Amino acid sequence: MEGLISPEAAIGRFIASLKTPARILIAISGGSDSTGLLLLLSEALKAAPDLSISLCAATVDHALRDGSADEAYQVAALCASLGITHRTMVWQGEKPKTGVMAAAREARYGLLAEAAEAFKANFIVTGHTLDDQRETLAMRGMRAEQISTGIADAVLFNRRFWVLRPLLFSNRTDIRDFLSTRGVAWIDDPSNEDMKYERVRTRRQLSGNADAEMNIRDVWEERLDLSSDGAEWLDRHFRLHGGLLGQVMPDGLTRDRAVLDYTLGRLTAVFGGQSFVPGRVQMQRLLAFATGSKPGRMALGRVVFDLRRGGLYLARENRGILPLVLKPGEAGIWDGRFEVRNRSGATIEITASAAALDDLTMREEPSTLDALDSGDKQGNERDWSRGLPRSAWKRAYASVPVISAGEGFFSRESIPSIDWMPHFAPFDRFLTRFDLTFARRLSAVFSRVPYAELPLRSIDGKTT
Repeated sequence: MEGLISPEAAIGRFIASLKTPARILIAISGGSDSTGLLLLLSEALKAAPDLSISLCAATVDHALRDGSADEAYQVAALCASLGITHRTMVWQGEKPKTGVMAAAREARYGLLAEAAEAFKANFIVTGHTLDDQRETLAMRGMRAEQISTGIADAVLFNRRFWVLRPLLFSNRTDIRDFLSTRGVAWIDDPSNEDMKYERVRTRRQLSGNADAEMNIRDVWEERLDLSSDGAEWLDRHFRLHGGLLGQVMPDGLTRDRAVLDYTLGRLTAVFGGQSFVPGRVQMQRLLAFATGSKPGRMALGRVVFDLRRGGLYLARENRGILPLVLKPGEAGIWDGRFEVRNRSGATIEITASAAALDDLTMREEPSTLDALDSGDKQGNERDWSRGLPRSAWKRAYASVPVISAGEGFFSRESIPSIDWMPHFAPFDRFLTRFDLTFARRLSAVFSRVPYAELPLRSIDGKTT
């Protein structure tokens, strides 16, 4: 892999790229990578005291094994010796029996975001290295035919905090050498040697085969170009009706195949409320259908695609839409498509219009969420369905969220006590910078607030 850089040089370049003033939250587990990141940043900023950059740190204790609390205490002591404010965040509650690593990752980022909020940090940094990148590329390469972008150097979490990885092109051995020269020890997590985990098995396989790699930066540039082209495609060829029904204009279906694959894949995930785009085989089926000349319908990824003379219409499939119950003060994500917060004094249930209403007419129901405010309007009259295929619009309308409390629907007067907004499942939890341009444009299409700006002035010497 090209672009290997020493840890010291990587941190120097990173600090030079930051927008200032900045307060950085360092995610530190006590392992060599994150401990090296802590010490590298501390030394670099002490050597440049005039920079308006400060540090704080947080350790997430997953409470999955004995000794984790003692390790967090050791990390806290190291931070104190360096004059860096530290906080330990504990993953509370019962742990899942399966998928514990994925659940731990979700919990970890949520707790780091809480710490960043408490510290008033601008962003979070983690100690991911080139070794982690190699392992990730190898694991994803075994599961997918398309080339993976691997670990991103910048990811936006929950639309709020950027997570940056300044050591992603530095070797772990170089970081450990740096720590050893300073006489700083690190903690070896025993789970890093447990062969039941895929990453550990992959690490062992790669230990003697580190040369079979690709230039990930080239792949990143291709994805950035696709995101930019996809955003332009949205402007020219996509229309949103009533916040529920998407329409790809006929000209949009004749565009570059790679751009069409990128945009339709992500629109499928958004309209279907799914975190991931459809797989390669599914996308081949969808593209063959969408670019064909024969009108018809097909379902894929919880979305119904309706190809007509006026273009390709897409809406949530009216099956498998599960209800969501929220007590007063609770918040949740309904069907992967809407974020809902209950500020009322009653327990509410959110269901789909098709499940709650027998009559799927085009009339405005007082019990439905005004989820369609981002749709087209003329004056005060709603006319989203004008000129649209009736069956396509009825299908979309049937997926609108409906709120009920007790035996009846909520009245229009009580709707203001329910906060809601569209949710983009593939972007709103974890958004890599590779998809940022496309996601920003999509957010504007749905009349959502923009995603947080990158806290960087430049990346690899290029202005962001």
